[in-house]
Amino acid sequence: MRINQLTSNLTSNKKRKRRGRGSGSGLGKTAGRGVKGQKSRSGVSINGFEGGQMPLYRRLPKRGFKNIFEKKIQNINFDTISNLIKNHNIDPSKIKESDLFEKKILSKSKGNLKLLNVGDIKDKINIEISYASKSAVEKIEKNGGKITLTST
Repeated sequence: MRINQLTSNLTSNKKRKRRGRGSGSGLGKTAGRGVKGQKSRSGVSINGFEGGQMPLYRRLPKRGFKNIFEKKIQNINFDTISNLIKNHNIDPSKIKESDLFEKKILSKSKGNLKLLNVGDIKDKINIEISYASKSAVEKIEKNGGKITLTST
């Protein structure tokens, strides 16, 4: 059997309606648009038009502000880092933000990482990260580790 030998269903080659092609077609003259009025004309777009009444989108108050220059930053803390070291066999002497994104442990689309001083860290860690709080930097250095900030 070949493609040209297949028989079609009746619904698969149904002809489209040709509007405005004479009264015999069933959709002649006004082509199903009714008689007169704005909607019967071509080139009319009246979305949101309420017949001259103040439209809903103008009656409602405008609120809020979307900052297009906002930096996307996702928070990470010491508990998360200790879990990553334990579960993903990451070497605590060289943790890099870029490696976490490449291994798809964390998502780059949610933004760069910021280390916050939440939880405890037992290991001496060396970490390269975009942002960090002052208290988190102090905690790492107090523990004997080293932190490198890639962007400030």
